Amino acid sequence: MPGIAPQAVLLPLTADTDLPSSFLDDVISGLTSPQKSLSSKYFYDETGDRLFQRIMECEDYYLTRCEMEIFRDFTADLAVPLNIHQSAFDLIELGAGDGTKTRHLLDYLERQRADFRYLPVDISGHILEVLAQNLENTLPSVNVVPTQGDYFDALQRICETSERRKILLFLGSNIGNMTVEDCSTFCQQLSSMMNPGDMLVTGFDLKKDPKTVLRAYDDHEGLTREFNLNLLRRINEELNADFDLSCFEHYQTYDPGSGACRSYLISQCEQAVTIAGERILFRRHEPLFMEVSRKFSHADIEALAGESGFSQISEVCDRKGWFMNAVWLKNL
Repeated sequence: MPGIAPQAVLLPLTADTDLPSSFLDDVISGLTSPQKSLSSKYFYDETGDRLFQRIMECEDYYLTRCEMEIFRDFTADLAVPLNIHQSAFDLIELGAGDGTKTRHLLDYLERQRADFRYLPVDISGHILEVLAQNLENTLPSVNVVPTQGDYFDALQRICETSERRKILLFLGSNIGNMTVEDCSTFCQQLSSMMNPGDMLVTGFDLKKDPKTVLRAYDDHEGLTREFNLNLLRRINEELNADFDLSCFEHYQTYDPGSGACRSYLISQCEQAVTIAGERILFRRHEPLFMEVSRKFSHADIEALAGESGFSQISEVCDRKGWFMNAVWLKNL
């Protein structure tokens, strides 16, 4: 049974101490590519965190409510296949955010007297501080060790310091924010860092009525638009750029065949943007790709597990069947 957790602190940040430099390199690389793009991992500064929390509360954005229903109402269905009494384990959440959904699982594990540590990982130090404080207030006996950084850098540091069995959480359909090829590579890389018997719980947004999907990313409150434009604002502030936000407009597409929901900012005029002495030209109506949010079929999910070195041992869906949390076991 875990003891009382000390006040949570962030593990030392080594991989991202040069964030402004890597941020600049990634921005310049994306904006000078034939298809201009920006990496979605930079959405989450303090303002981006607040905007995304508002998106999750938005009526049109069903994903958070569906996964919350699974964690709140079907917690035992989710937890039992994890063999929580088999041995002590590390519960590692990649892209933890504010941990609102995970609190239900943590509460269940505490009540079941499971021997575990909770290690939330996120690139945003601000949101990890919010998470740690919330857990200190609501579940003070949970041993919480927040870790700031990119997923694989943070996971590598954790693996180097702990030999416990590992249960990874990758929730919120974050796996959908990758291309087909990147998704497969990501899962295979995760698998390579895990031991046989370790587990991965992944959230998948399932294919459904295209209108329902499109509304979630083109909400009537305009929050997704603000969220995308905030990255341009962040580039202005942190990289001394001169984006005119009024010259870009949010545009959303969804292809029900491939399941790809894509976000763009469209240049409303011919313009030039300067970033660290680099002059970037935009044509009128030129798209700036911001993010993809892919939707999956049940067959897609099982195929992805198999090709990545996992076996799918359980799946839990919300009552509408719109969202799934799949439990994968790392193969021998």
